[in-house]
Amino acid sequence: MRKKILMLMMSAILLINGKAHAQWVVADPTNFAGNIANTVKEIATASKTVKNTLAGFKEVEKLYNDTKKYYDALKKVNNFIGDAYKVKECILMVGDISEIYVTSYKRMLSDKNFRPSELAAMAAGYAKLLEQSGESLKELKSVAKSGVFSMNDSERMQAIDRIYTTLREYRSLVSYYTRKNISVSYVRAREKNDLASVKALYGNTASRYW
Repeated sequence: MRKKILMLMMSAILLINGKAHAQWVVADPTNFAGNIANTVKEIATASKTVKNTLAGFKEVEKLYNDTKKYYDALKKVNNFIGDAYKVKECILMVGDISEIYVTSYKRMLSDKNFRPSELAAMAAGYAKLLEQSGESLKELKSVAKSGVFSMNDSERMQAIDRIYTTLREYRSLVSYYTRKNISVSYVRAREKNDLASVKALYGNTASRYW
């Protein structure tokens, strides 16, 4: 009861402060976790069939941009407590995974150091990681609700912690996968004495996003 009262108070404060766009997030971040999971699955499916061109990638980018508003709204809310905070962090990690993929792969499509077959393999790798992240998010929605599968609070928190750890690993894998792919381009560019173009495409150490 105390937790519910606190959540209601935080919602009221946000509304008074004119942050109506984030109010629905505070009430229950799991409300849209399933929708995000479905969108992540759509992105993964589109990635498997995407043409190795910037024009062909627009569908994937649009799917991500349509979901980005949810991630942005979550980032603006800092009042979550207990399992709600972990749920928020899990959803944001899926957002990070999607962003790294969309941002990185779009640049890779402009990289002349990659062959079409390599770009297709990269897209398949990203799609697999996105699918696994989406499945974790679906599981999160299932276990985050009180009373689901007869879980008590302790069991539910343990399940959420496990999913949180899994998603951290996926996010690390996506970052590592991206760095390894880009490192191939750096090696090939160095052989052609064309490092400047690769640095211009992916950024320097201070500005890297992966």
